[in-house]
Amino acid sequence: MTVFLCSKCGTAITPELAELAAIPDLSVDERDRDKETRRAPSTIPRGRYVIDPEPWGPPYVVQEDQKNPKPAQPRGPRICREAGFVISAGSRQTVLVHPDDAAGLQPLPNWENSTGCCGPAGDEGLNRVRPCGAPVATLAADCFGPCELHLDPVRTYAFSP
Repeated sequence: MTVFLCSKCGTAITPELAELAAIPDLSVDERDRDKETRRAPSTIPRGRYVIDPEPWGPPYVVQEDQKNPKPAQPRGPRICREAGFVISAGSRQTVLVHPDDAAGLQPLPNWENSTGCCGPAGDEGLNRVRPCGAPVATLAADCFGPCELHLDPVRTYAFSP
């Protein structure tokens, strides 16, 4: 079992979690989305975590193949900016957890980096902060993408009691 802690203040962000061997398949069926929030079910079940080996979040770089663009980041939508379709060149090894397993995290002041249609899209960078003031995670929970919380691999660390 592993607890994730804030690198700034050392306090727990999550309860004890068990590691998954791989990221579960994501349901893309509209019927699986919450009827009120339109959010997809969380990618990660409660009480579990997994390390995402793929890049997540900013910075983004322009994709070479603009005719057949890939999603900007795993399990997410395509993102088009002024220069064209982009792909994440952000942090690798983010820790994916169920958003409810980090219930003490709060949005950044003025909901910075939390734009989206029905919730934060998660493509603007860190958008969740600890009570100590340290931004430590990115919540992606909009109606058009996955529902997952990414703990930053530098701003958080694992502890196995």
